[in-house]
Amino acid sequence: MVRPFIRVCREDFNTEAETEALTAGRKDIGALVAFTGLCRDEQGHLDALELEHYPGMAEAELTRIGDDAIARFSLLGLRVIHRYGRIAAGERIVLVIAAASHRQAAFDGANFVMDFLKTAAPFWKKEHSKDGRSGTWVAARDADDTAREKWATAPRAQYGAQNSL
Repeated sequence: MVRPFIRVCREDFNTEAETEALTAGRKDIGALVAFTGLCRDEQGHLDALELEHYPGMAEAELTRIGDDAIARFSLLGLRVIHRYGRIAAGERIVLVIAAASHRQAAFDGANFVMDFLKTAAPFWKKEHSKDGRSGTWVAARDADDTAREKWATAPRAQYGAQNSL
């Protein structure tokens, strides 16, 4: 049974090393989709984001999301790494790598994970501006909820040998 690899950590991650860890010795994987989320500087105004999480609960929710993605898209592997703490503009925040037999399953799996991570995982973001002021906590966005809701009505595609790379 395929299980997602989940890590919530303060330190940065190495995308190449994480990809190698997922694919080492595997010949059944035909497609990888990797998404790396970065901290934006918000047009030069943002110095950093401070990310907090609920330890234990964050990992459990990411595992639940990962299990759902694996089952829904027939993923052959999934790695999700999410950082917390103070993250400067330009630094990595999140990594999702979805492995599948075919590209569409990998793309859909990675998108699904990100759409649910943004709305269901217990992470909170506070902005720190370049002028030294500590900003407010970032509110949830309606666009993120809309992105997640599309999966409730999306037909479950068949991911298998009939799909090409």
